[in-house]
Amino acid sequence: MRINAQILIVEDEAAQQAVLAYNLTSAGYETVQAVDGDKALQLIEEQLPDLILLDWMLPGTSGIEICRQLKVRKDTQAIPIIMLSARSEELDKVRGLETGADDYLQKPYGIQELLARIKLQLKRTRPATMGAELQHDDLRMDTETQRVWYADREITLGRREYALLLALIEQPGKVFKRVTLLDQVWGREFDGETRTVDVHIGRLRKVLSQFGAEDVIRTVRGSGYALY
Repeated sequence: MRINAQILIVEDEAAQQAVLAYNLTSAGYETVQAVDGDKALQLIEEQLPDLILLDWMLPGTSGIEICRQLKVRKDTQAIPIIMLSARSEELDKVRGLETGADDYLQKPYGIQELLARIKLQLKRTRPATMGAELQHDDLRMDTETQRVWYADREITLGRREYALLLALIEQPGKVFKRVTLLDQVWGREFDGETRTVDVHIGRLRKVLSQFGAEDVIRTVRGSGYALY
C-alpha cells in the first residue's frame, strides 16, 4: 500500500534527476522518473501521479507543451505541476503559469524550498498525505493515528479497507475506477484481478452499515465506486 504521495520527476539531466529522486525519497515520497515528455506521458497513462516536477527544457516535446496537454485533459488537469526552469525572464514564468503550471521554480533552487512548495500543493490536492483530519458528513478519519469514526462512534477497519476509504474520502463524489483503486491501495506491482477491489469494498460496506452508514459508498455501473 502506498503510504505517501507519488511524484513524477521529468528531468533530462541525469545528475539533477538523481538529486531530486534522493531528496524526495528521503522526505518520504515515492518517485517515478522520466527523461523526456514521451516517457512522462507513458508513465502517466500507467498510473496518475499525485504531483509532477516538470523541467521546461526537454528533448523533443518541451515541458511547457507537456503541461498544456495535461491541463486540458479531464483525468490529469487536477494534478499539481511544478515547472522547473533555468529561464529567468518574468515573461517565461508568466507563460508557464498561464499554460497551467501550479507553481514555477527557477534553477538553481534550494531543495528545502522545493519540498515546501510540494507540501503546499499536496496539502491542497491530497490532504491525507499531510496528516490532515478528513471529514465527510458524519464520517471522520484521522490520517496520523489511522482512526475512523462515524457519528462519533469509532470504527475498526482492516488495512485495505482503511486505505480504500481514505482514497474515497479525499475526493467525495469522484468516481474511482477499480483499476485506479487497485493501483493506489495494492500498488502497481500487484497482479491480481480488479475483483479484489469489489471484495474489500464489500467488507468495508458491511462494517460501515453496522454504524448506520449503509449508503455512503455507491457503485457507479460500468465505472467504479464513489463516496456520496
